[in-house]
Amino acid sequence: MSLAIKVENLSKAYQLGEIGTGTLSRDIERWAARIRGKDDPFLKIGEVNDRTTKSASGIVWSLKDVNFEVEQGDAVGIIGRNGAGKSTLLKILSRVTSPTTGKIQGKGRIASLLEVGTGFHPELTGRENIFLNGAILGMRKKEIERKFDEIVDFAGVERYVDTPVKRYSSGMYVRLAFAVAAHLESEILIVDEVLAVGDTEFQKKCLGKMGDISKGEGRTVLFVSHDMNSIAQLCNSAILLINGSINYKGTVNAGISSYYNLNEKKNIYTNNETYVLKPCFIKKIFVGTENVEMGEYYFYNDILIQFEIDIQQEVKGANLFVLILNQSKKRVFACESEKLYSNMKLILKANQLVRGNYSIYAFINLAKVGPIDSAEDVCNFKILDNGSPLAKHGDYDYGNVFANYAWL
Repeated sequence: MSLAIKVENLSKAYQLGEIGTGTLSRDIERWAARIRGKDDPFLKIGEVNDRTTKSASGIVWSLKDVNFEVEQGDAVGIIGRNGAGKSTLLKILSRVTSPTTGKIQGKGRIASLLEVGTGFHPELTGRENIFLNGAILGMRKKEIERKFDEIVDFAGVERYVDTPVKRYSSGMYVRLAFAVAAHLESEILIVDEVLAVGDTEFQKKCLGKMGDISKGEGRTVLFVSHDMNSIAQLCNSAILLINGSINYKGTVNAGISSYYNLNEKKNIYTNNETYVLKPCFIKKIFVGTENVEMGEYYFYNDILIQFEIDIQQEVKGANLFVLILNQSKKRVFACESEKLYSNMKLILKANQLVRGNYSIYAFINLAKVGPIDSAEDVCNFKILDNGSPLAKHGDYDYGNVFANYAWL
């Protein structure tokens, strides 16, 4: 496999507040350094892009010393929290903006969809914008004409194709913009999380098309999304950014686990409110044996979950309803108690959960009425697998539970 993209020591700095160094002489010095191909002399004092802290200087590094390679035909998920540098990286790769330091080597034409209406002229019709985008990508008119009907059909805008796109809704914008980027024959497709604007059906359609582009046509895809299910479905590798630097690069499943671990909470939940206007509420949840918190279990271990319930007033018919969430925060299974007590213990039997990260969603419930109190996505714990019948498949995603089955 040949390399499609090679990124070396890539950094991007931004000036906070007013643009410029503050004096004409320093601006000239910065300009002269740039002309000579030297680093900006006033950027060395910059700080990483940590949004949780106040900057002491006027410069932050949105990206800092980023290095990675992408092979032709790879589908790479770029993941991270808001402000991690994902969109900045894609803008540099798409040549929308230039890096402060470092270099990029790319092989082939790049089509990018970074925000709603990227590359569209609002006064031009959908038809005209298709040809304009194709020309920008270096396509010949005959190539665009050959793909035109396919693009319009995929976007579902045939009725409006001769209407100026300034009259399109944001959803129509995205549909047409993605259709153009995906169908015109570029070697590299770059898509930011703009697809979230579209409806669910169209998002699935886009993911299917990107999968065809990568796996069927051998083209390279870079995809930014906060939807880890979409990342897992489409991508074969992942890059995790934290404060502008690469924290992880490798397989997509391990990358997603690393992303969720950023948000990992303690495996204990405590309601510290001193005054709660509820007849009963969940005061404490912890995972582990008596007074010993445990965050990791093997698949063959029983898991003990303990609950402390503050019952100010007995509620007839109330029970404790418990859901187990996987790392994508999808509900794996549920159980409930027959009654409500001050101290309750729940044992999850061994050989049920496969390896992965899980959490608890518990609530005091009145059937067909609703919850009285809840604790959502708390008490993280991890299941390890060092020898189940499915462990031989490595990091392959084989679900969340072991089935109780028999071959006949």
